[in-house]
Amino acid sequence: MTSIQVYPAIDMKGGKCVRLYQGDYEQETIYGDSPFDMAKKFADEGASWIHLVDLDGAKDGEKIHANEVIRIAKELPVSVQIGGGIRSKEDVQFYLENGVNRVIIGSLAIAQPELVAELLEEFGGDRIVIGLDAKDGMVATHGWLETSSKSAVEVGQYFASKGAKHVIFTDIATDGTLLGPNLAANKELAQATGLSVIVSGGISSLKDLGEVAILAKDTTVSGVITGKALYNNRFTLTEALQEVTKW
Repeated sequence: MTSIQVYPAIDMKGGKCVRLYQGDYEQETIYGDSPFDMAKKFADEGASWIHLVDLDGAKDGEKIHANEVIRIAKELPVSVQIGGGIRSKEDVQFYLENGVNRVIIGSLAIAQPELVAELLEEFGGDRIVIGLDAKDGMVATHGWLETSSKSAVEVGQYFASKGAKHVIFTDIATDGTLLGPNLAANKELAQATGLSVIVSGGISSLKDLGEVAILAKDTTVSGVITGKALYNNRFTLTEALQEVTKW
């Protein structure tokens, strides 16, 4: 039994590391002036992956923090996945050709599913990750500012049929709240789609990480993203990495 992958998260806004509360751009906390320095800290603590989000990009629909992303991908001994502001094949190609390992497609998956199916075919399911952010089970888009009429399960099943392998599932109601992850929703998505599900939102304690690791034993859940709990010193990344190997 291999342990689940832990992805420390760095959300970038205005060139700084921030966290939003339930995706609200008006409720942000700044945790650092340099995304690169934060990523280096995580790499030094044992991270093998870094989860990067370009919040300005998600809102504005363009690559705002590309320079920071590429620097992290090229200069640090970690794998990198990036989401936020990726709206075209050119955006995907740009990141993948500049050292990024995986590109996360969120809003585009709802707005142009046929294009995303083409991207999966061209670049492969290991490099294109579907990002599903849900409010009450329905997928939200454009930096969570809009809610679609599609359920997370419905969208997940469609892209699984098109060759997707990985999905990041964020329950917006729990994100940035430290109230614990929505395990039931993640389990449902994993069972309904067979996709490798990365749990995101609400992680507050080592106990939460342990519960995700236990869920992973019986489902296709494969990883967990943690941000605010690390920044609020609920646990260290080293402790998190140790916790998920216990199960």
